Amino acid sequence: MNYPSISEFNVYKNALEKLPETKILISTINAHSYNVACKDPAFYQSLKGSQVLLPDGISIVMAFKLLTGEKIKKIAGADLFFYEMEKLNLIGGKVFFLGSTNAVLKKIKTRASKDFPNVSIALYSPPYKTTFSINDNETMINAINAQNPDVLFIGMTAPKQEKWAYQHFNKLNALHIGCIGAVFDFYAGDVKRAPTWIVKTGFEWCYRLFSEPKRLWKRYLFGNASFVQKLLKEKLIRVRIL
Repeated sequence: MNYPSISEFNVYKNALEKLPETKILISTINAHSYNVACKDPAFYQSLKGSQVLLPDGISIVMAFKLLTGEKIKKIAGADLFFYEMEKLNLIGGKVFFLGSTNAVLKKIKTRASKDFPNVSIALYSPPYKTTFSINDNETMINAINAQNPDVLFIGMTAPKQEKWAYQHFNKLNALHIGCIGAVFDFYAGDVKRAPTWIVKTGFEWCYRLFSEPKRLWKRYLFGNASFVQKLLKEKLIRVRIL
């Protein structure tokens, strides 16, 4: 194969309650991000270099079942968000939101202040650029470190957020650094997430596709087909080897 094996990614297989209390970079992987990582070496490295890589997609759960026989549980970025925020609320911790617009961040702070009143919340909206300058990066890092948060959530969409977090990991004074992308818009209320019963069935991607067909149809129709093709090819190679 001229692309990385799905099973070579060190996907997290434990409950969120077992996350280590050390400095860690937490990223997520699904069919789309795997497809992107196959073409983007820097993104591939950022996923491989994450201390915790959550299986944020039924596709990854099914892939590991097919390839290795392992039963792993889907853990979405939203699951990480609520877990961390509830924990911070109990201890009076600090969270920093990096990404999105000032309008979205304001909505997040307003809602979070009600949902998690004991959490100290800091925000920063980075400039809207494809590539950040050295000064942009220093400004963001300094803003984060000045708050010294327990948890840093980054929402700049994949693969930008993962590559940025991985590149600057050693400079960031935060214990848990989570790349949670679309959760910013979900929590702010700008994008509606699928009902719980759909999430539990594993068909959240269908809900998102029908909600935003113009933006997501290529990702889910062509992307999912490409993922399945790679998965079946890897399975055949494993069978032949065995």
